[in-house]
Amino acid sequence: MSDQTEDLEQEIEEAGEEDAYSLTPRVIAAILYAVEIEDREKLVELMEPLHAADIADLLEQINAYDRARLVRLYDREFDGEILSELDPAIREEIIAILTPQVLAEAVREMDSDDVVDLVEDLEDDQQTAILGALEESDRMAVQRALSYPEYSAGRLMQREVVMAPEFWTVGEAIDHLRSTPEEELPDQFYHIVLVDPRLHPVGNVTLGKLMRSKREVKLADIQEETFRVIPAMQEEADVAYAFNQYHLISAPVTDEEGRLIGIITIDDAMAVLDEEHEEDILRLAGVGEESSLSDRVMETTRQRLPWLAVNLVTAIVASMVISLFEGAIAQLVALAVLMPIVASMGGNAGTQSLTVAVRALATKDLTGNNVWRVIRRETLVGLINGLVFAVVMGVVGVIWFGSPALGYVIAAAMVINLLVAGLAGTCIPIVLERVGVDPALASGTFVTTVTDVVGFFAFLGLAAALLL
Repeated sequence: MSDQTEDLEQEIEEAGEEDAYSLTPRVIAAILYAVEIEDREKLVELMEPLHAADIADLLEQINAYDRARLVRLYDREFDGEILSELDPAIREEIIAILTPQVLAEAVREMDSDDVVDLVEDLEDDQQTAILGALEESDRMAVQRALSYPEYSAGRLMQREVVMAPEFWTVGEAIDHLRSTPEEELPDQFYHIVLVDPRLHPVGNVTLGKLMRSKREVKLADIQEETFRVIPAMQEEADVAYAFNQYHLISAPVTDEEGRLIGIITIDDAMAVLDEEHEEDILRLAGVGEESSLSDRVMETTRQRLPWLAVNLVTAIVASMVISLFEGAIAQLVALAVLMPIVASMGGNAGTQSLTVAVRALATKDLTGNNVWRVIRRETLVGLINGLVFAVVMGVVGVIWFGSPALGYVIAAAMVINLLVAGLAGTCIPIVLERVGVDPALASGTFVTTVTDVVGFFAFLGLAAALLL
């Protein structure tokens, strides 16, 4: 073994058991060297302390050739938790590399919600391979979950639930948990769901209260005050909002008749929130809601091309406004120098208001009850900022070009454009959301167009009227 892996072993030993073993450049280099010399024993030794999320990051960072060699050498040590942490594009590649035996064992270790998340975006042949690796009961549970609409609570939930009749005592619940085979319980759970004779969930009991209560205490007497039930057809974005809003740890999922069919835990809800945030950022930038570093060149091009085309159209519209004042620009070259400043300031101010509005809509903080107050606030902010920068640009116009009149013109245009930017940045996403269009997806283009057109028209129009 090379000096670098020997040094790494010494470094890990000196760090002690309390120090976290993370995916450092030295660790990656040692792992790749073990792959290069096909030392499986050393590879397993180096990978064993790593969390599944770190192994997923490693597989996403290295090139396809090294990735394939690593997966084949790692072989039967590959587990399902790594699959659930991988980027979807890399995950499909890994599944194609794994042997049927290794894939079957990895999938069997996963909770039902993770299996659903794994198979829902795969090709039919890969879906068939994974479902075929499951036991019949697990396969039926996954297929049932897949029957629910995409992005619904039914897709998000896990089927493994710990439940108890509402009339049980603490002692009966503990005895039941101890006597239940380990494979029939979830790997992690936070509540026991209380149900009535019809399997309707009626309450939650936390494990903390269960363990510190006496055996004769009834479960109904120690149930949580905050209890919410999630319908299976509810959109997952609303589920994540409920978890965040009401500080839930887990929540039961019910079918059309109100019967308990699964449970959603906080880790799944937070994953949805994270995805929502990421999608909003990507949509605002016009790069596609599922864009990632692992996408291929043509896929990335396909995602970005449409919005670049839209931006080209809006840029042509702004250029048409400029063309209306060709004569004024020809007579006063200073206009060509200063007009990008007006447009740029308006665009930045509009983006600021737009970002606040889109985020508030996503978190349901911006509603019909406060919409006019928010619009007034953003408009006033735009006006005040416009006045501040009007003074600055007025002075710049006088000093730079020696023309007080030009200073007045750009100052007035700055006030108008920043005022409109604040108004447009707030109103456009609100209007789009009301008509059913995702404000994160389309707002940026409209706001940029408005600020460019208004900025150019105000500045060049005033200049043509007052300076020529």
